[in-house]
Amino acid sequence: MDVAAIVVAAGEGERYGSRKQFCDLAGRSVASRSVDVARAVAEFVVIVVPPDATSESHGADAVVAGGPSRAASVRAGLAAIAGTARVVVVHDAARPLASPALFHAVVRALDDTSLAGAVPGLAIADTVKRVNSPDDPIVVETLDRTTLVAVQTPQAFVADTLRRAHDEKREATDDASLVEAIGGKVAIVPGEPGNRKLTTRDDLESMLAVLEAR
Repeated sequence: MDVAAIVVAAGEGERYGSRKQFCDLAGRSVASRSVDVARAVAEFVVIVVPPDATSESHGADAVVAGGPSRAASVRAGLAAIAGTARVVVVHDAARPLASPALFHAVVRALDDTSLAGAVPGLAIADTVKRVNSPDDPIVVETLDRTTLVAVQTPQAFVADTLRRAHDEKREATDDASLVEAIGGKVAIVPGEPGNRKLTTRDDLESMLAVLEAR
């Protein structure tokens, strides 16, 4: 096996109000669309779902129960992937409109053997300020946005490096952070404005409009 993929679909969707990854999106579940596009590069796809939702595969080759955090859920997915995988791609189920070309771009970037990972990113158009805390929203600093990017999934990694990063049992909001923490070099490839994350009901309506226009 050369490339395997983990589709992370284990969240409870608190902000959305339900498990958004299983919502219907133009006749198919959001999760199944993310599994399908991961097959653009992956010979084997594992989906990680809540422990009480393992009866439905959403088209994946394997279904595993997630853990109490995103990182724990990815580790559960890694455990289901054979050691023969050279590259592991991690994708959030909540980004069902990522294109096959984006999956190919992050995997192709790893042809550079100095890299441990590749992730899609978009330049930030808004001015970004850092504040003391959510409870004390006093501006501390205005950041230089020319050096900042908003990161998306899919994220591709050298499989052995990703496993080592997760062996540390750290927590992070994305896998690139864990790889960076052990010294792995991660590159940014151009992201896609249409690769938005399903967070609210309005996002679902926008995604439906995109699919209808295709």
